[in-house]
Amino acid sequence: MDKFVYPQGYALIAGVDEVGRGPLVGAVVTAAVILDPNNPIEGLADSKKLSEKKRLLLAEEIKQKALAWALGRAEPHEIDELNILHASMLAMERAVKHLKIQPHFVLVDGNRIPSNLSIPAQAVVKGDALVAEISAASILAKVARDQEMLELDQQYPQYAFAQHKGYPTKLHLEKIAEFGLLPQYRRSFAPVKKLLESL
Repeated sequence: MDKFVYPQGYALIAGVDEVGRGPLVGAVVTAAVILDPNNPIEGLADSKKLSEKKRLLLAEEIKQKALAWALGRAEPHEIDELNILHASMLAMERAVKHLKIQPHFVLVDGNRIPSNLSIPAQAVVKGDALVAEISAASILAKVARDQEMLELDQQYPQYAFAQHKGYPTKLHLEKIAEFGLLPQYRRSFAPVKKLLESL
């Protein structure tokens, strides 16, 4: 975490990240986290590099130790309406807005920042590996979205959501072909669109 130079002169810095741009189903989920410098959390890293067990443990620790954290989301109909990039930006804005303490500066994973943030912000490429606040946000967002996929799996076990988490894997595409579309699908995504056209 030592390669990134933090913007100077800001006491409260929030990290923001999203999970779920690629899946064909469900919301895109974001998180915003302001860490407590006096209460450090060991082992923060890009959520994709951590085991599920480690992510769940860290998510609990983040919720307990962070000065503030919040989730944001954009639903499938918003993704279809706005496109996935703009829906992700909207979900990030919502996460920041939901923080119980408003930060003085926001660090966003990736190469763009949401246009409607009223707070100074900076995009950080590979931020989830470089910035502790963004790592923490990536962990909370990933845990929250995975949980939603497990709930969907319980409702519709025939789709195997627990296995593929909504991503367009071979198994998932076979399940869609076999069982059709649920209301939670993103209609604008190519494999879903293709199926709709063939009906």
